[in-house]
Amino acid sequence: MHDPHSERMSGSETRAASGLALVFAFRMLGMFMVLPVLATYGMDLAGATPALIGLAIGAYGLTQAIFQIPFGVISDRIGRRPVIYLGLIVFALGSVLASQADSIWGVIAGRILQGAGAISAAVMALLSDLTREQHRTKAMAMIGMTIGLSFAVAMVVGPLLTRAFGLSGLFLATGGMALVGILIIMFMVPRSTGPLQHRESGVARQALMPTLKHPDLLRLDLGIFVLHAMLMSSFVALPLALVEKAGLPKEQHWWVYLTALLISFFAMIPFIIYGEKKRKMKRVLLGAVMTLMLTELFFWQFGDSLRALVIGTVVFFTAFNLLEASLPSLISKVSPAGGKGTAMGVYSTSQFLGSALGGILGGWLFQHGGLSVVFLGCAGLAALWLAFAVTMREPPYVTSLRLPLSPEAIREAGLVERLKALVGVTDAVIVADEAAVYIKLDKELVDRDTLERLVNNPAGAACEA
Repeated sequence: MHDPHSERMSGSETRAASGLALVFAFRMLGMFMVLPVLATYGMDLAGATPALIGLAIGAYGLTQAIFQIPFGVISDRIGRRPVIYLGLIVFALGSVLASQADSIWGVIAGRILQGAGAISAAVMALLSDLTREQHRTKAMAMIGMTIGLSFAVAMVVGPLLTRAFGLSGLFLATGGMALVGILIIMFMVPRSTGPLQHRESGVARQALMPTLKHPDLLRLDLGIFVLHAMLMSSFVALPLALVEKAGLPKEQHWWVYLTALLISFFAMIPFIIYGEKKRKMKRVLLGAVMTLMLTELFFWQFGDSLRALVIGTVVFFTAFNLLEASLPSLISKVSPAGGKGTAMGVYSTSQFLGSALGGILGGWLFQHGGLSVVFLGCAGLAALWLAFAVTMREPPYVTSLRLPLSPEAIREAGLVERLKALVGVTDAVIVADEAAVYIKLDKELVDRDTLERLVNNPAGAACEA
């Protein structure tokens, strides 16, 4: 048996984190590989119009937003694995449907079905079941990095696969990746003893209304909504601009995305380090949003040459990747004790709704106004986000901690007040159903051992005080 307080992840925890990260990676690859090619190759489908191409790009986001929270709740009742298996099978069926389509409506139907296989909440809940509290953030970071890497790979592999096998082959490949995900869950990911009651691994009904009324969380939800709306709208316009304005054949687009993503990955790192070390994340966020707005205006005014489009794409992805990496961390910082799971559920739903709206809006704007209007529309979205982001407060630089409670500690009067009185503790809440206390703390001011002593011996700690 492994030491429950060990600072190192156990073998089973490592297998769980890496296996679930791979499941996420294969599914995200399936989603993202379509982005750089659908606007160009999709126009060859029967009935295709720019507006319908935009709908095909964003359609998965609508069903993903509808089903992701219900699937998470169902996984609490029937188990994580059945829900994940079902979601991956539905995703694979959607991929097959899209691969057999000879009209744009068939691709739209396939994308809608793909999105209905919403497994994100169930996968994150299974990760919580299989990892100890002190390693959960590390495990979630592994998944976050994998999602970012899968996006980068998809931008390059999608055009290459489509050039070799066409859209049909691309969709079949995405379906095959979903089936590989099922095999990973079956043979690589350890089995859990059962769903763990944990308010920070899923949506808690008690925390939903406070989350929906929290102004700082709502600003961040608006942010991820706009960010993914801009991404989808831009991928209606950018591939077409590369063909029509820059004269770059669609078969060669992969090197533009590879160049942009490689440079942007390294370019964003200093800003993340600065924001976290200097505790200036608001400044970093505002700068990135302003950069997105200026980049879209640059595309609008100067995006008529290959050099300009490549430079703009590099800058766009630097700001995009910086925000994509920073926003979940800000949600974790801002959410109240015991409310991170609910906050992330609302955040993810906002992200998927943004993807849906962005694809639809981008296609409609292109059909009725051309490329320039799409870029102007994206700049307008960024300006809207900037107007709300300016009013946000500097986030608290705190982390979440969950500690188990004995029956005596649960009954102890004033435990929450004593925890909040500690320097470095900003919030605490006892959840009696879980026999646990959730704490938000600044690790530079208070350590886990101090909190464990107070929680395990509240009366004694009070006497010493």
